[in-house]
Amino acid sequence: MDSSVVTMNGVRGYFRFAHIDGLITADPAVYARLPKSHRDETRPQDLDRLELIRFLQVAQTITVHHGALAYLLGINALRASEAAVVRIEDYADTLRGHRVLHLVGKGNKPATMPVTVPVLRALEACRGQRTTGPLVLRPVSGNPIDRRDVYRMVARIAKTAGIPRHISPHSLRHAAITNALDAGVPLRDAQILARHADPRTTEHYDRARGNLDRHGVHFLTANVAGV
Repeated sequence: MDSSVVTMNGVRGYFRFAHIDGLITADPAVYARLPKSHRDETRPQDLDRLELIRFLQVAQTITVHHGALAYLLGINALRASEAAVVRIEDYADTLRGHRVLHLVGKGNKPATMPVTVPVLRALEACRGQRTTGPLVLRPVSGNPIDRRDVYRMVARIAKTAGIPRHISPHSLRHAAITNALDAGVPLRDAQILARHADPRTTEHYDRARGNLDRHGVHFLTANVAGV
């Protein structure tokens, strides 16, 4: 992000909280316009298909809790805060022949997602003999995980898998969406997977993965080849 945007965000935040705390009578920055910033859509994908497969495989060799978490993030595209609070009861239902996961997502919006066989296998391994309660636990203490634990567990999996760059829970969510698009999932269905309220958000993932492979220069070159 452009440094001027970061600076302006800091200024706006300072005046907003000063107003909330009663230190000033009005927020002078409330109508300030941010400078335009542009996303770099040429940055490399967080995890390609082979790296995602490697991540999922390695996660299962660490502990069953790492394995379940990896599948929730990398296949079902859950956010860190969502994965941390999944309970065993949340995936007990079957609807129209599909085992499903119930969750409350961003903005307190309820969602229901299918649980595929590989994901279910990982979740059941993590569950063990338990029938209720939080699904993913801290492997040593057995206490429920929180959002920070999700980040730590993802970092450990990535390091063990030999992935040489920083991988976050959002990297797994990003990988789930872009790899679904690579597999031929229609944009509308990818939006449902991602649970994006605005389809333009999903379109950004599509542009980020395809702006080189589908660039118009390829078609133009083929059309004028031999000139």
